[in-house]
Amino acid sequence: MITNERDYIMMTPLQKADRLALIATIAEKQNAKKRSNAAFKTKLTTKSKTVSASSDYKVRKSEVKDATAAFFKSIDKMDENHNQWTDASKYADQYYGDTMRATTRFDNDWD
Repeated sequence: MITNERDYIMMTPLQKADRLALIATIAEKQNAKKRSNAAFKTKLTTKSKTVSASSDYKVRKSEVKDATAAFFKSIDKMDENHNQWTDASKYADQYYGDTMRATTRFDNDWD
């Protein structure tokens, strides 16, 4: 247990100087990174404004929008079932005719 200041382990002046130099180097690197990031963001923002203002970007954007609409239209078209009969009684009469009539005449007996 530490009871007074003399029990603390003190740094030598050389250790303290090395530590301060290390702290200064790290701080300098961090500040350089922040400046670099800010410059990069500014450059990127400028380029993106230039690109979005160009006519090629607007044309391409409309092409993508049209292609997307065409894609979704084709997907919706796939949901249509061309093999589905919309009139079940007509289907049954055409394909099962006499068999259907022979079995359905007894349907009312179940009630």
